[in-house]
Parts: sequence; C-alpha cells; structure tokens
Amino acid sequence: MSSQVTLLHRTCYRYDRPVALGTQTIRLRPMEACRTPIEAYGLHIQPEGFNLKWERDSCGNDVACVGFPDRLTHFDIEVSLVADMTTYDPLLQTLAPDDHTDLPQEEHAIPPECGEEVRGFLSRYPVGVGGDVLGDMMAINRGIARTVGYQHRLEPGVWSPEETLHRRAGSCRDSAWLFVNIARHLGHAARFVSGYLIQSVNTADGEEVLTGELHAWAQIFIPQRGWLGFDTTSGLLAGQGHIPLAVAASPENAAPVSGLLDRCEATFNVCMKVERLFN
Repeated sequence: MSSQVTLLHRTCYRYDRPVALGTQTIRLRPMEACRTPIEAYGLHIQPEGFNLKWERDSCGNDVACVGFPDRLTHFDIEVSLVADMTTYDPLLQTLAPDDHTDLPQEEHAIPPECGEEVRGFLSRYPVGVGGDVLGDMMAINRGIARTVGYQHRLEPGVWSPEETLHRRAGSCRDSAWLFVNIARHLGHAARFVSGYLIQSVNTADGEEVLTGELHAWAQIFIPQRGWLGFDTTSGLLAGQGHIPLAVAASPENAAPVSGLLDRCEATFNVCMKVERLFN
C-alpha cells in the first residue's frame, strides 16, 4: 500500500456586502523543517486579481501575503498537497552540535505568571528531580491529556492556562498553550504550533478512512535533540501525521489566516479531504 496521501483543504469566506480587505497573511504551507516529506504543494486563491508575495518570517514560517485592490464579496483559499506518511520515530531526532539554524529565540523562554491552578497541576509531577527533561515533558504531556478533556471550539481566541485547567476541558489550541506556558515556567524554551493532523481510522466493517483537520500542539526544545512536538490532545509525541504549518511564541502569530477587513457580516466554511494515493 502506498504511503503517499493527498490532502485538499478549502476555506471559503462570504461577506454580506462588498468589503475592502487588508493584506491577508496565510500560514498554510508546511514548514521546511517538517519531518513528513511533502512531495507536492499548491495554493490557489479566489477571486482573481490579487497580489501575492511569499515571505519567510522570523520564526521560519513560509507565509503568503495576499492583497486585493478591489472590494469583494468572497475570499476562497485552497491548499493541495501530497505527503509521504511513512512512519518514523520522533525520538530519533537529534540536534547536531554545529546546527544553529533553529535554536530558541528569547521570547520562547520568557517565564509566564502562573496561578494556583497551574501550580496545583505541577505539584503532581516531580519534574526536575532526575535531570531527564524529555521524560519530564512526556509525563506532563500525558498528564494534560488526562486532565483536559477535548472540546471542539469554533469561537476565536485561546483560553488562558488557568481557565483551561479550571474548566478541565478545552480545544487543542487551549491545551497546547497550557503546555507551552508550563514548559516556560519550568525553564524550558517552548513554542506554539499550528498544522495539519492526518489520521487513519478503521470503520466498523474494517475499512480504512483517512481524516484531516487543522490542529495545534506544542514544541519543546530538548537539549541534544532540538525541537520535539508534543500533542496535548492525545498525550503522544508528534509523528508523521503532524504537519507543522507555523510556529510562534504566541498562538495569534501562528494562526492559519489573519488580516483586517471592513465591518460586515461574515461567514466561513472549511472542508478537508484526505485520500491515499495509489501507484
């Protein structure tokens, strides 16, 4: 069976009147450091008549900056890609002694103010005792997955770590932001990740079904290993199904799409289709 899959992701915005859009920043291209090989990629924008410029930001994200000279009533984004989903061991990742291309920035390590909920959660984990940073982070990741129930949230924004722990529930971005703050509180560099999650599930009759969704997780900088991804929804390390699109010190700077527009009534629809590519 082929290990290659195709992903088609459409985001469609509709406005109740012709509006002027500011420059739209689109962070929907897999990062160069993505460990899942990307064999092909395409970005398609509607309506026609736009200006597009690719830039690489300070975090290493490849972002498309799209501008429209005219007012418009709709804005459509389509991403297509082919990914090789060959399984790999995340723990085999090592950081070469002379590799300084993706080291933490100062903002990745600024310790946050943590309240009683976070301190209470950490009291259950004796981290920093044996000097095993990776083991400590894996234990906390599993602890977050057990403590914070997954909640599908369509409303924008990210909850604070205190609110997420108080509710004992949250979206993937809420629990990922919780882990980023905990790691920094413990003195480790951490950053927020947005990306695609591709998974294979079996139906009741044994048929394989591939699913894809936008997802969020945390990356922690582990000495001698570099950045490792931790999925706080599953409690597992990020693997071949995790395709990072953007990393940032804070969630808003890793949003898939951001930009200004006129005041209006706006609706949007997102659909994603993943299929195995047969030879």
